[in-house]
Amino acid sequence: MTDMMTRIATLTSELMTAAWPEAQGLPTAEELRGLLAVPPDSAMGDYAFPCFRLAKSLRMAPPKIAEALCEKWNHEDVARVEPVNGYMNFFLNRENFARETMEELIAKGEKFGSSDLGAGKTICLDYSSINIAKRFHIGHLSTTMIGHSLRRIFEFLGYNTVGINHLGDWGTQFGKMIYAYKTWGSREEVEKGGVDELTRLYVKFHDEADHDPALEDEGRAWFKKIEDGDPEALEIFTWFKEMTLKDAARVYDMLGVSFDSYAGESFYVDKTDAIVAELRQKGLLTQSEGAWVVDLSEDNMPPCLILKKDGTTIYATRDLAAAKYRQDTYHFDKCLYVVAYQQDLHFRQVFRVLDKMGYDWAKDCVHVAFGMVSFGGEALSTRKGNTVHLDDLLEQAQQKALDIINEKSPELPEKEKVARQVGIGAVIYADLSNNRIKDIDFRWENALNFDGETGPYVQYTHARCCSVLRKAAEMNLPAPDWTALTDDEAQSLLRLMSRFPDVIQEAAEKYEPSMITRAVTDIAQAFNKYYYEHRILDGDPALAAARVALTGATAALIKTGLYLIGIEAPERM
Repeated sequence: MTDMMTRIATLTSELMTAAWPEAQGLPTAEELRGLLAVPPDSAMGDYAFPCFRLAKSLRMAPPKIAEALCEKWNHEDVARVEPVNGYMNFFLNRENFARETMEELIAKGEKFGSSDLGAGKTICLDYSSINIAKRFHIGHLSTTMIGHSLRRIFEFLGYNTVGINHLGDWGTQFGKMIYAYKTWGSREEVEKGGVDELTRLYVKFHDEADHDPALEDEGRAWFKKIEDGDPEALEIFTWFKEMTLKDAARVYDMLGVSFDSYAGESFYVDKTDAIVAELRQKGLLTQSEGAWVVDLSEDNMPPCLILKKDGTTIYATRDLAAAKYRQDTYHFDKCLYVVAYQQDLHFRQVFRVLDKMGYDWAKDCVHVAFGMVSFGGEALSTRKGNTVHLDDLLEQAQQKALDIINEKSPELPEKEKVARQVGIGAVIYADLSNNRIKDIDFRWENALNFDGETGPYVQYTHARCCSVLRKAAEMNLPAPDWTALTDDEAQSLLRLMSRFPDVIQEAAEKYEPSMITRAVTDIAQAFNKYYYEHRILDGDPALAAARVALTGATAALIKTGLYLIGIEAPERM
């Protein structure tokens, strides 16, 4: 089935061409489809086309254009077309729309909205990127879940994806960690306390260094040992890294997140010499105050630092090496960097340097920025001990969900499993419900709120659908009579569901998972309104069969939408 908006756009385009064959600059059917709008009130129509876009080409007033097109309109899928203030308002043939939409929803099930758009194309996604020797905290939730959701969205559209956790596992801080461990820690205490003990040592180092700045030199000296391959330094560094990944794996497992690669900064250290040599060979390196930089003044940017005064690389150098490695290894069509917006200048510099190096794929590197997370209005800081650990949050959310289940549905099967799905779903939904660029001020009471437009609300709607379907399975219903779905509530729900493939595609184009979150919430609300206005299983069996089919399609689509943002859909709550 060609979707209704495409069909209306194509027919309108054909009408325009027939009515004004000599006109220049008329929009194509594809452009027209992008101009079609959904009126805020269904009394104004199901779709509306603003004729203002045609006024210049036709040298006519928009109301006259709308009237001329409406007079010529004739198609069975549209019951009527009305010209109103320069708009063509389309009122669909409700029975045809219900039948065609439902047939496609039933045929595609949970695959509705999927496509082969990305067939043969590869997208690399760099997300989460945790730091070694630090607990996983809420500051990493956005990058982790935005990246995870985008990966699922692109896979749903047929792309091959590569999930990369670009570990923060290089830099002077690791020398500081080793010095702190050697000075104030012990193997027994670290084995017992894990990453929490490493964090305590890291905080202690900075507290002590505030009083004794010479400790900074001690930290640098130990990092130099790591760089030089000192056996003791490497053994401790590797131990810290393994301990961190084991701790993080537990959180990733709770979130249902996985990666194809954990190649972090240390992986690219031995690949930076080739980058520096290439920059030098191409005449892009210039010396500035003893350091080596790429001048970006023509792009109104500060110079991109490549080598510090002491000849060591910086993370920009390693990012250049990483980008080239990813293109050489995965041959990506896009490489997405899901990193906070504070790094915007860094990525603009790195991408511009790649461009100056002559790599045409530099244009395919994209910084997917997101807002910062604060806690009670204050910036998060491991150094100051001002963090909320993500596993603590997820465990509290699960416990709250379990408490509610025990209170309201004590006989519910698999209570612990459902509590996990609902609690973790609430946290993920809270993170992905707003535009990604917005800052988030974390508050326990908001993250653990299950009322209103929340993950548990959408999950409960799915469970409600499943409950209806279980009862319907015992009724031996006949073939559906689609006239049952011509009422306002059913049509509103069907319109939202029919547009879901567009939402998925737009979410991919804009790298914006919150579009999926909002769409699936709107569908849940529309179904609940339908549910309260109509007795689904009562009355004529053929009409009931149509209402049951609509319920089944809603359940499948909500499950798909939740999956795309990384949330599970319980069948009972």
